[in-house]
Amino acid sequence: MRVEVAALALLVSASAAAAPPTLHAIEVGGLRRTYFLHVPPGLPPDRPVALVLAFHGGDLLHSDAAGARMERLTGLDALADREGFLVAYPNGTHGNWNDGRDPSVSAAHREGVDDVGFVSALIDDVAARFPVDLKRVYATGISNGAIFSHALAARLARRIAAIAPVAGGIAEPFDRAFHPERPVSVLIVQGTADPLVPFHGGAVAGGRRGRIVDTDRAVEMWSAVDAPSGPLRREVLARPVASDGCTVLETRWTGGRSGTEIALVTLKGGGHTWPGGPQYLPRSLIGKACSEIDASELIWRFFAAHPQR
Repeated sequence: MRVEVAALALLVSASAAAAPPTLHAIEVGGLRRTYFLHVPPGLPPDRPVALVLAFHGGDLLHSDAAGARMERLTGLDALADREGFLVAYPNGTHGNWNDGRDPSVSAAHREGVDDVGFVSALIDDVAARFPVDLKRVYATGISNGAIFSHALAARLARRIAAIAPVAGGIAEPFDRAFHPERPVSVLIVQGTADPLVPFHGGAVAGGRRGRIVDTDRAVEMWSAVDAPSGPLRREVLARPVASDGCTVLETRWTGGRSGTEIALVTLKGGGHTWPGGPQYLPRSLIGKACSEIDASELIWRFFAAHPQR
């Protein structure tokens, strides 16, 4: 999305990591694909650790720096240093992820870029360098990266334990081909006042970037896969503060197959932003950046509780 692209390009990191992520390249489907990898200092050489994949939003700059901008937005490096997990920031082709929307959305969509194959090869590449616990491979992302997280988990469920899409739903027409081969734990974070990716589905960015399904429908689709048996539980995680006025409501469906769980974090009044992250553009363009919760912390706690079984 053009607004998102300009914004993420202007982000300035709020805190510096101990060491910057390093850029790696692999060849997939005849294309040179790249990703940044952050390795916490003092990582045990013989103890398998989790791998978190963090997908940037649509980026019209078309550069290998898109993944690095995702780190600045989320601050995941510092969290990885504290908790001891690896973080990979992949770079999309032409600045975008082929997430299942209409081919007119971007060159990556029109060319049918195999981003799922790229991610599978990336996991193998990281696992060849470091002791990755293949039962704890997780994916998160914002906007285009969030929409892709849904598609990735649906098409690569055997390798992804849990996902946490932020400000991005399940794509149309991909929803008609949504058939994950195994259960996946899902944490959806979505603002009710997102002006680019509507909470109740429909046209993305005013119709210029395809369509997504309703957020409640996305929950239903994953519920059909995970088959949660436990009771619905709702909890207010945070109430508004004067600075932004967001109310954060979490709804959980527990007791899914293979220990899976579905959670929906509804940001009432929240916009096209990463909760706890910067207000990178005016509210008139992207809505409110909710400060009541730290999305990165929330996502990691969810991931840590949901390895693949």
